[in-house]
Amino acid sequence: MRTARGHFVQPPSEFPMARITSHEALRSILQPPRPTTISKISDRLDAQAETFVRASPFAMLATRNAAGTVEVSPKGDAPGFVRIEDARTLLMPERAGNNLAFGLQNIIDTGSVAMIFLRPGTGETLRITGTAELHDDADLLQSLGSAGRPALLAIRVHVERCYFHCARAFLRSRLWDPASWPQAQRISFGAMIAARTGGDASVAEQIDANVQRAYTTNLWSNG
Repeated sequence: MRTARGHFVQPPSEFPMARITSHEALRSILQPPRPTTISKISDRLDAQAETFVRASPFAMLATRNAAGTVEVSPKGDAPGFVRIEDARTLLMPERAGNNLAFGLQNIIDTGSVAMIFLRPGTGETLRITGTAELHDDADLLQSLGSAGRPALLAIRVHVERCYFHCARAFLRSRLWDPASWPQAQRISFGAMIAARTGGDASVAEQIDANVQRAYTTNLWSNG
């Protein structure tokens, strides 16, 4: 809620806060995983994981900077857009985007990454943790190209931990069930940016028009 001056304050909660600050306290609530659950964790992709990556059109890439701040960025293209170099190495292309480059800067600074691969209609997800580096070799970028355009950069990921996550989150959320989907929400970057910068309606309309152009004619470039 907000005060008369417009400042946001946390409303009082009807539930007292009991912060969990130790592994022991956590494990008093969540029991240790079964040995069989632990045994699914590997330091490389197996045949099922490789099949999943080759069929996945979408992944989330998490990075962290030197201060520990975490960023998560969506990455998507045709199924198999992430290439498997070997069982412990992946190549992810960097495509045109907003150029904020928070995640790419984090890779330069710390190299720590984590990924979740999704496959439409499949409730299980593939989780990968490891390190990464950026490359700009022209032949490599060309080989990772799409729609006639080379990748802007290549993100080489070295797998340190890999495992499938069960489907319960997707089953509970009914994410792949079209009958559960709400009407799509229209996001207006124009209205958001205009409100924060003092722009008027014409500024908002122009920004939204530029965004739509990026979604259509400029999907593969920032031109």
